[in-house]
Amino acid sequence: MCAAVGDDREVEKLYEYGEKLNDAKDKAQNVSDYEGILNAVKSGSTKAKQLAGQLIPRFFKFFPDLDKQAISAQFDLVEEEELAVRVQAIRGLPLLCKDNPDHVSKIVDVLGQLLACEENVERDAVHKALLSLLRQDVNASLTALFKHVEIGMENIREKVIAFLKDKVFPLKVELLKPQVEMERRITDLVKKSLQDVTGAEFKMFVEFLKGLSIFGEKAPPGRIQELIEIIEGQADLDAQFNVSDVDHIDRIISCMFMAIPIFVRGASSCRFLNYYNKHIIPVFDKLPDERKLDFLKSVAESSPYAAAQDSRQLLPLIVQLLKIYLPRRKSEETSFNYIECLLYTFHHLAHKTPNSTNSLCGYKIVTGQPSDRLGEDFSDIYKDFTERLSCTEEIVRTMLKKLTQGMADHNKAISAAKTEDEKAKIKAQQLKATSGLRCCNNILSMTQPLHAKSPSFIGDSRINPSWKEPVKAAPLATAGVKRSGGPSNGMGTSSPATKMPRGGGGMQNQFVNRSLEGLSHAGRSSGRGRGFGGRGRGRGGYR
Repeated sequence: MCAAVGDDREVEKLYEYGEKLNDAKDKAQNVSDYEGILNAVKSGSTKAKQLAGQLIPRFFKFFPDLDKQAISAQFDLVEEEELAVRVQAIRGLPLLCKDNPDHVSKIVDVLGQLLACEENVERDAVHKALLSLLRQDVNASLTALFKHVEIGMENIREKVIAFLKDKVFPLKVELLKPQVEMERRITDLVKKSLQDVTGAEFKMFVEFLKGLSIFGEKAPPGRIQELIEIIEGQADLDAQFNVSDVDHIDRIISCMFMAIPIFVRGASSCRFLNYYNKHIIPVFDKLPDERKLDFLKSVAESSPYAAAQDSRQLLPLIVQLLKIYLPRRKSEETSFNYIECLLYTFHHLAHKTPNSTNSLCGYKIVTGQPSDRLGEDFSDIYKDFTERLSCTEEIVRTMLKKLTQGMADHNKAISAAKTEDEKAKIKAQQLKATSGLRCCNNILSMTQPLHAKSPSFIGDSRINPSWKEPVKAAPLATAGVKRSGGPSNGMGTSSPATKMPRGGGGMQNQFVNRSLEGLSHAGRSSGRGRGFGGRGRGRGGYR
């Protein structure tokens, strides 16, 4: 009873201090009243501390000489055992900065640490306090938060990144004002934080930057190239390549996939392709088997954006690889996945430098340049190349028959399946077979035009790689409306006017799409990849 009476007196006393300060015309004269409120933090009851957590911020601006003691007292309340006291103190923190912006950085730094708290109501209070401060001073608040990303303790760092991702980035239009200035500022903060990130974190930051107006559709080429340079930096293209460094290989491939949608917008793929040409393709056979297919996919998807000069340098190595995997006899092992990737790459590179194929494949393509080498005899090379193509086509057609029959068997099996688990397994097999059919059809569409002495190479979007989402068919034309048709030259089926989706929603997900894996003839491994599954540098890298 005595304790309760004492508590009531402490609370009553605090109310008196508050009423005096409210009524005072010159509140700065009532220093003793404000000091009485501050003293309650150390010796007061739980209720008194909770009330002090409200009163300290309310009158804070009137006592600048006591600002350090007041902030320290509010921080003490944040560390109290009682949840109600902590929550009240957290709610009051933004008020300490309302008329004193110099305190924003310090307060945000503390709130950033409090993101690791476990109680939902407390964490919600921290979120609201941080958003309030971001609206007060977005520059100082972001700078303090990104300090935790750059050098913070691991558990706090992860919580801050989650807060940025879930609460701040979705409000970028509201918070980043003035727009250009603050978008530039947050870009600089992000770039500074990328020295030590996981693969998932890096991807998140890149996606955020791509969503800023300064990197939008109307951004100048220099800005678009800046995004590529950020990705190139993370890929560590200046590092000495070591074929046994799986972490670095993972990082390079992952970064290449992230860069491809930006190549679409006109950024240069030169550094990536030069690195591939100089370091990786020459030792392709030494790459870990589980990385080979992902690497070939990344080369294939980037090949439409290669410059003519890069294509000329890269094409000889691609042809060399292609000849390794194009079988000369039906009994040879055949990796359909590899062949599809390499043929796709070959067509796009050769489209930009067609006369290079004269000496590489024995074609006779006239461009009027000395590099045509039309006076030389490459007939043996042509014969070998086209014989490999013919053998490949026979093997592919055989596989097509097996897959088609397999699809019919799957349809029967799913009708007979009794449990959902059985149906799910059969559907997975159907998906794999469907992807296999697409792969085989793509191969035939790309090999058939290569039998000509002077072929036309496919340099547009008519071939949609089997590992990417299928292109949706264009709607049928209605009466009186002219239907828009896609290009067709006898190289397989014609495609609708809808262009092959690049980047955006489809491409990144395809890096982890494994529906085609295991499709091989006579047992050659098709290669499995993990995408972001490896580990990189610093904090766990690309895990």
